Amino acid sequence: MSRRVGSDLRVRMGRGAGAGALVAAFLLAGCAASAAPDRASPEREAREGAMAGIPGGWEAVQDSTHRVFAIEGLSGPEAVRYDPDQDVWFVSNWNGGGNERNAEGFISRVAADGTMESLRFMVGGSAGPLHAPRGMYIVGDTLWVADVDGVHGFNRRSGAQVAFADLRHLEPGFLNDVAAGDDGVPHVTDSSRPLLYRLTTRPDGSRSGEIALEDEGMGPANGVTWDAANGSFVFAPWGQGVTTFRSWRPGDAELVVVGESPDGGRFDGIEMVGSRILAASQRDRALHLVDRAGGRAIILTPGAPADIGIDTRRHRVAVPYIALNRVDVWQLPPW
Repeated sequence: MSRRVGSDLRVRMGRGAGAGALVAAFLLAGCAASAAPDRASPEREAREGAMAGIPGGWEAVQDSTHRVFAIEGLSGPEAVRYDPDQDVWFVSNWNGGGNERNAEGFISRVAADGTMESLRFMVGGSAGPLHAPRGMYIVGDTLWVADVDGVHGFNRRSGAQVAFADLRHLEPGFLNDVAAGDDGVPHVTDSSRPLLYRLTTRPDGSRSGEIALEDEGMGPANGVTWDAANGSFVFAPWGQGVTTFRSWRPGDAELVVVGESPDGGRFDGIEMVGSRILAASQRDRALHLVDRAGGRAIILTPGAPADIGIDTRRHRVAVPYIALNRVDVWQLPPW
């Protein structure tokens, strides 16, 4: 077993309130729903509408009949990222094979209601062709996007490519998802190797990368997200039969177990919803809600779900399906 970041890298069970926190969350949600409405607050109206639209709240199980809308006309959509500042979705499209170097990949810009604003809003350049874009993450005005050979940076307003971090010197297997911590430094997973890469900046301002973490306990990881409350990266395990979720705080020598959903597996996209994890399982084609008390499917999808995104204004989740050329959007309860 190859291990880096400190000596004797171990896995330990994280501390938390467990089931008690889950019960408390339900009670708080109920209190919020029953409180007097603040009609001057669109955020409050959105929260109340979300709860009213899902009888049973987080206990409900939804399927395609509960879908709010679908985004059609895509070409191998692998990932979705919501931009709350502009109130739009970004959707990465393979437009070919997942590891083809064909320079045909693109990123669409879609309105929050599903209206296509620009199908090919972001494309690569000669210095960094966009082949098969995957996971995305926003830092400032830059949308960072994982690709076959590295990570692209696009201006999220104009769509122009502003950076490209070439990671070929690290011999990656399948660069997959991107997330950044409080320091704003993008990190990217490798779903064929138990590695997490960190982007670096050379003295001349160009971008490169290095290995930030290597440990087989990651799964390896497919998706990754940032848990701001605990200052750590949370990984979606892609390994066959691996259903345990772990997190890593930069600088620590230990991975922390943060949940398990035994009915799932081959997890792809991952997001935090409050203190809990929402992850897409390609094993049972469902979105799982996970915390230290356990995990279960809450949305049953019609295809293999890839890298999900969260509309934080309306409490909605967008689910892309590469094979269906479509993104479905469901309503979530508030958190």
